[in-house]
This record gives sequence, C-alpha cells and structure tokens, in this order.
Amino acid sequence: MPLNLPVIYGSVRTERQGIVLARHVAEALRKRGHDAPLIDPMERRLPLLDRMYKEYKGDAPPVLQELADLYKAADGFVIVSGEYNNGIPPALKNLLDHFLEEYFWRPSAIVSYSAGGFGGVRAAMQLRMTLSELGTPSIPTVFAVPNVSSAFDASGAPTDEKFGKRFDRFAGELEWYAEALKARRAEGVPY
Repeated sequence: MPLNLPVIYGSVRTERQGIVLARHVAEALRKRGHDAPLIDPMERRLPLLDRMYKEYKGDAPPVLQELADLYKAADGFVIVSGEYNNGIPPALKNLLDHFLEEYFWRPSAIVSYSAGGFGGVRAAMQLRMTLSELGTPSIPTVFAVPNVSSAFDASGAPTDEKFGKRFDRFAGELEWYAEALKARRAEGVPY
C-alpha cells in the first residue's frame, strides 16, 4: 500500500553533507512505491519561530500552509538529522516546532548521521523526545550513518554494501507502523 512519508531534513550549513543521505532516503522510499517529498529548510526558508502555524488562525504564510497541508496528508515522517554538538541542528528544531497537531497519530522514523563513527545517535536520542512530544513517536529502530562524508560515492550511491539491506529493514518497520496507525486513524482518535 503506497504511503505518504515526507522526509524532513534539518541542516542549512553551506557545505552540508547529509543532504546526499536525505535525497537517497527519499528516493529509496519512492522506489518502494511511496510518496516521499523532501522537506529541505534551505528551500523552505522558514523564519525563526515566532508563531506556530495554528496561531495564524487561517492566515498563515504560504510556506507554512503548504507544509501544514502536506503534513496533514502524511502517514508518517522520516526525520534526517545530523549531530551538532551532541544535539540536533537548530534549523531542524525550528522546522519541526512550527507545527503540532499536524503530526498527531503518525509515526516517525529517525535517520541520523555524523562525521564520526557514532552516526549521530546522540542527536537521535534527543530527537526521540522531541518527536514524542510533537505527537509523532519514533519507531524503535534508528538508521544511523557514520562517517557521512564517505558514506556515498560521487553518484550518490552508498559505499557500504550492507546499506540497502539495513535500509529495507528500517523502511519495512516504518511501513508497518504507518499502516497500522493509518488504519486506526480511519476509525477515530482518542480525542
């Protein structure tokens, strides 16, 4: 069953290396038959959070309205986050915090990365808390990508031969949760 799974990326650094990973994840989900638009803060240019989408009461800026509509139609979310000083990138936190109810009752999946060998897992643990508070609890598995600068070749293909198998298992877990929660949302939500 095709799912709508926006891929939310969080870096706005000039020489960001995780964008290759985010593009690969979105494309891999599309190859599995899903709609997986890439939400890139460099393209969306959201202002620093002053008011949440819901606080505009029907008069939100077009970029927020577009994202709200996309999120309301989503079956789940994939969050691609680097690790900045043991935490998540500020652009990602800003991008996520503009919304709340739009995430409710949909699972999220965390793809983390770092320049070092830990693959951004410290940021992933902080991100779990944030996503849970937003109403989009993360699936148990984190897809961690260490040494992101050498994780892909010049064409954007993974250099690790086990990458595809690991990703398929991760994506299968997200699909299971997204399909289960989609079915339950169709029956109604607790409140």
